[in-house]
Amino acid sequence: MKLKLGLIGISIAASRAPFLHQKLGSIYGAEVTYDLNDPQENSVDAFADTLQRLRQEGYTGCNVTYPFKQLAMQFVDTADAAATTVGATNTLYFANGEVFATNTDYSGFIHGYRHRRSDKPAGTTLLIGAGGVGRAVAFGLYQVGGTKTYIFDLNEAGAQSLADALNNAGYLAEVITADQLPSIAKSVDGLVNCTPIGHLKSPGNPLDANLFGGQSWAFDAVYTPMDTEFLQAAHSAGLDLVSGFDLFYYQGIDAYQTFSQSKIDPLIALEPFKKEFNIHSDLID
Repeated sequence: MKLKLGLIGISIAASRAPFLHQKLGSIYGAEVTYDLNDPQENSVDAFADTLQRLRQEGYTGCNVTYPFKQLAMQFVDTADAAATTVGATNTLYFANGEVFATNTDYSGFIHGYRHRRSDKPAGTTLLIGAGGVGRAVAFGLYQVGGTKTYIFDLNEAGAQSLADALNNAGYLAEVITADQLPSIAKSVDGLVNCTPIGHLKSPGNPLDANLFGGQSWAFDAVYTPMDTEFLQAAHSAGLDLVSGFDLFYYQGIDAYQTFSQSKIDPLIALEPFKKEFNIHSDLID
């Protein structure tokens, strides 16, 4: 089997997606190529031109990342429940002249959460960051026992848009202000970081360390580094941890299954990936 794959996004030179899909190909006997496609411009035309080129060049499919996940839905012929629910896609599959969309950030978060916490319910959650990943995670929370999501983002319009989408879908969501962060953080069951704060290029913690404690669990979408300040604070407070690696790994597994149109066992590939990503910390191992 040959899979010609790619990623469409801006500033994606450091993406680990090529390694992930090529490694999965080597494990499961497929010849995989994976190219990075940066349109250099955040516009509908730039995305449309890139997508059209990939289709013309015979790609099997592609992943989509910032800032095109919602925009990409305009170019889809068929969207599954994951993409439709979230209103965004990060995985496009090309077949029979059509574009099929799913959202493996959504399914990957659900699988990663269950891998770490089994059937423990998410409960009430403080979600920091309402962008593309935050949107997928927010909807995923209600598939793992989430009851209400409090949303904080410096982009108040983005936070309100996500809250409206969740409430319109029949879930409970509320936008909060910076002044409300301390009291809400201490009252919820779960703390979720879907901002880039904590990444090697933007170090720090989006939440004061003294606000960790009394919750049940925490998730950080950042996976470079694995042991973010956010997860370290959560670990020190005794919370269950779901890591950015969990999301990255399981969304990749789900995307590969879409591209290859096959089912694979995620646990078979897990150890090689943990070795590659140098995962040896008690925090997330």
